[in-house]
Parts: sequence; structure tokens; C-alpha cells
Amino acid sequence: MTVSRVSSDGEAMCPYRLVLEHVTSRWGVLALIALLERPYRFSELRREIGRTGRDVSEKMLTQTLQTLERDGFVHRDAHPVIPPRVDYSLTELGREAAEQVRSLAEWTERRMADVERARQAYDEARAARARAS
Repeated sequence: MTVSRVSSDGEAMCPYRLVLEHVTSRWGVLALIALLERPYRFSELRREIGRTGRDVSEKMLTQTLQTLERDGFVHRDAHPVIPPRVDYSLTELGREAAEQVRSLAEWTERRMADVERARQAYDEARAARARAS
């Protein structure tokens, strides 16, 4: 049975698009890429993501990790110790997805100057058309 989520504009989302949204979300990308390095405890992962210059709240990271765990990308290992210890790592499926996301992030970084030039050309052309109207 296929279950669709309804987007903010009321349009039903197919399951593939929903998974793509999860792995390419702001925090999903950063969590997956960080977990490629090694397993992390929650607070360590939060600090690691913060090193990218983006602070993620506990609530958002928790939601992101739960979503990625539900999709089969992240494994949550709760140790029965005091104080509680929970480690997060990638599953094989998660590693595969994370490598793809990392490749896209690296490509974006390499090609950012081209994107900036394209944006500037677009904005200039649009401004010229607006002046001509």
C-alpha cells in the first residue's frame, strides 16, 4: 500500500519524492554527511553539524534522525547504561544515500562560481527587461 503525504499546498506527494525530501532536507544532508565519517552520540552529532556554521536545535535534529531512522538510513543504538547513551550510525542503505548526497554537495561547492554567474546574468537580464517595459 502506498501512502502519500500532503504537501503545504495541498498536493499529494509520492513516496519517492518524500524520501528525496528527507535526504535532501537542510538537516538531513548535514546529518548524513557527518555520519559518513563515523557513528556519533547525539550531542557529538549536534556539535559536528554546528561546525558547518549552522546550529541545529535538539528538536530539529531529533526529528531529522527519527525520520532518517524510519526510512532505514540511520541506526539508533541505545545502550542500557547510566547516564543513557545513544549512538547513531548509518545503515548500508544510509551509507549509499549519504555518499550520493555528499557527491551532490561537493559538486555544488565546485560549481558555485558558475551558479553565481548564472544568477547575476539572469538578474541583469530581468532588470533590463523590466526597464524596457
